Amino acid sequence: MKPKEVILKAFEGGKTDRLPVTLFGAGMWSIKGWGTSFEALSRDADKMSAMLVDMSAKLQCDVVYAGSGYNNFHASALGGKIKFREMGAPDLENHFVSSEEDLAKLKIADLDREETINTVKKALRRTKATIGDTYAVTLTAWGPFTLGARLVGEETMMKATFKKPAFVEKVVDFATNVLIHLYEPLVKDGTLEVISLADPTASGDLISRKQFEKFAAPYLKKFTDWAKSKNVHTLVHICGNTTDRLDLFPDTGASCISLDHKTDMTKAKEALHGKMCFGGNVDPVKVMLQGTVQDVENTCKDVIKTAGTDGGFVLMPGCDIPPTVPYDNIKKFIQVAHEWKL
Repeated sequence: MKPKEVILKAFEGGKTDRLPVTLFGAGMWSIKGWGTSFEALSRDADKMSAMLVDMSAKLQCDVVYAGSGYNNFHASALGGKIKFREMGAPDLENHFVSSEEDLAKLKIADLDREETINTVKKALRRTKATIGDTYAVTLTAWGPFTLGARLVGEETMMKATFKKPAFVEKVVDFATNVLIHLYEPLVKDGTLEVISLADPTASGDLISRKQFEKFAAPYLKKFTDWAKSKNVHTLVHICGNTTDRLDLFPDTGASCISLDHKTDMTKAKEALHGKMCFGGNVDPVKVMLQGTVQDVENTCKDVIKTAGTDGGFVLMPGCDIPPTVPYDNIKKFIQVAHEWKL
């Protein structure tokens, strides 16, 4: 089976010949490894696509993520400012929504005129045309709650979940509509079979189970309902310890939930196996960055034995990896999965 076939079968809950495996995003690592920068690629779709194609051959992941690290541009297109950094993903310098009146002034169609967003879309299409028969080529963005918090400011958003819950709901609903607008043309023309969303502000370390159930899950469901209506899968990553809300994840409608290294994988399998695909959860810092090759091998095998022997599971790190993770550690991470027969 080709890598794309392996991952898509896993998303559908099936058992594959070998274990599905992918990093999550890996934009920072790939751009650094290719010897370029986010800023340089932001203006050149050809080079961005060349980087994605080259690094797909090097990494051998089942999923290739266009736009990884460029997530903040979906917020900046609506009124924010971007600051490029020497290392790491570009930052959003300012938040610009403090009221429902501010929200009403935003124009979703402004996304269509943002230069970097259009560069990423062009690179995505070219990458799909080049390697899309082999790999699942996706476009990544912030999830609804995180994108909404980018507009408002994370601290303000957290306080508003208590003081102005109706405002938060309107912000996250607007963010969901932004995401649907972003992905609609890429789904319509057949470019995307898989959508990737990272919703770190919906983290188990930042909001409670009750807050997740009220402010995050319904909007993920709204988005995934739209994606399913177009026959497109959604891969969602949520940071932090989410052990207390594992039973809520099937209700998000995601095809696959990527779990943080803090989450209990024994409980994850109990809660999710047979209900949805799930992935994880090798520690991206302690193991992938700071560990030896043997540490990586041992940890991967432990995770697989705990959660991944019965299908519907993807070996993944517990989050995006730092840009300085040793390549030998990544090779071992991928190798363990490729050699693990189900």
